[in-house]
Amino acid sequence: MTVVFVSELKKASKRLTCAKRYKIQRKIREHNRKLRKEAKKKGVTKRVKKDPGVPNDAPFKEDVLREAEQRRIQLEELKEKKKLEKKKERAEKCKKNSESNKEPQAKKARKEESAVSKDKYSGKFLCSELNKVINASEVIIEVLDARDPLGCRCPQLEEAVLKHEGNKKLLMVLNKIDCAPKENVKKWLNYLQREFPTVAFKASTHLQDKTKRKEPNRTLGLISEAPSFRGSCLLELLQDYARKRQTEGPLRVGVVGFPNVGKSSVINSLKGSRVCNAGVLRGVTKCMQEVHIAKNIKVIDSPGILASPSNPGVALALRSLPSTHKQDDVLDAVRDLLKHCNNQQVMLQYNVPAFKNSLEFLTLLAKKRSLLQKGGVPNTRQAAEIFLCDWTGAKLSYYCKPPETHSLPPYLSDTMVAEMQKAWDMGKLHQGNTERVSLASSITLTSSGPTSGLLNENEVCDLKDGGGELLQGDEVAEEDDEEEVVSVLISFLFLSPVHPTKVTFSSLSVNIDMSSTQKDDDAYDFNVDFK
Repeated sequence: MTVVFVSELKKASKRLTCAKRYKIQRKIREHNRKLRKEAKKKGVTKRVKKDPGVPNDAPFKEDVLREAEQRRIQLEELKEKKKLEKKKERAEKCKKNSESNKEPQAKKARKEESAVSKDKYSGKFLCSELNKVINASEVIIEVLDARDPLGCRCPQLEEAVLKHEGNKKLLMVLNKIDCAPKENVKKWLNYLQREFPTVAFKASTHLQDKTKRKEPNRTLGLISEAPSFRGSCLLELLQDYARKRQTEGPLRVGVVGFPNVGKSSVINSLKGSRVCNAGVLRGVTKCMQEVHIAKNIKVIDSPGILASPSNPGVALALRSLPSTHKQDDVLDAVRDLLKHCNNQQVMLQYNVPAFKNSLEFLTLLAKKRSLLQKGGVPNTRQAAEIFLCDWTGAKLSYYCKPPETHSLPPYLSDTMVAEMQKAWDMGKLHQGNTERVSLASSITLTSSGPTSGLLNENEVCDLKDGGGELLQGDEVAEEDDEEEVVSVLISFLFLSPVHPTKVTFSSLSVNIDMSSTQKDDDAYDFNVDFK
């Protein structure tokens, strides 16, 4: 079998020799000359006839010329008119195209304006939602963090509830009691119950949404479910109050408090399922939300109270919303917290070496947690957010001691205290508190007192904070600033006196026989092995 390979044909070149090109040109000239000669014989001419004009002997020559000139002027005017019309059409088309391009931009700008006016992160919107909850509720539950109850109280809120029309009742809930020692929780309950009825509570943080269907896993469920007291005492008190009241309809209960004290978690624990969105970050709830707990009880969730800028730096760091902060404010909040902490105890908690200022601490923490940016630069911003989340969340366990002396605030009197306690079954409340208080390890913190809040929308303004820079020379433990701010004493659980385990090494005698090593030598001997 023969195989024939056919190569592809190349295109022929258009190059010609000079003789051939000249010959073609000569043939064309001869052909054209023959055509002209034949046309001349036949009398065919292609001369363009010229306009002879108006003869001089023609009558009314001037009138004819005048009419011709007018006709020429009219034709020119028509041409100019058509040019202007075409120019206008082009301009209108360009205008329409530009307007069509501007329309989506205008719509986008209108949407942005409406979004800014109805921004759920604005302080005025949060204040208006909080006032709606207070006006629509018959009972107000103020949720306090058991680690710092006095710092979570808002005098402006309590005064507004007491002076509000409709004889509203105020009830305090001491949440996160598992993050404070048992004796300290008991002292705080005795302190707070001198003013308002207070319920000890521990909200569950591992409740699941019942609307989502998941495959049952008994082992995983036992591991992931966190212990909670399910709010049986609080729910019984609300049901008893709902039966006693004379008005019809369900009892409307408003849950208020500063950000991240556990308002939504309390509602989820009362309901027994995840009905309100709750998280570790502050300011998750942006608007009021109604939840039916029972047939005769309706609970209203509210956004967090805005902290007043007049509060100390520590209070703003722990109670303010992160949405109202600029990028530098997070670093300033860490600096304020570190100024009031024991340097050595913070080093032990976060397992970092010694540091001189907040910037150095955040750098060490970022390297420890592998929070690095491009080029290996430590991400101090992310490290600061993690540090604040530890303090505002339930990861870091600290506690404040109640004041030794007690005095009623100016907006509260003995008669008001007696009226508030009459509305509730105090015997059942004390019994439920004793059952729910549990022992837990914590840190010691001296409270900075009640935190001022903003309830009036006119007082809320967009503050332009002059983001303070982190100064490297500013020491963490400064004795000059201790008079202006509250000192924080941290005593961690692992710092408690625990007897360390001693490791002893027993000496064993080892006999080494050098002769055995010589006999068992693995070296290769050419005289013996190689043959």
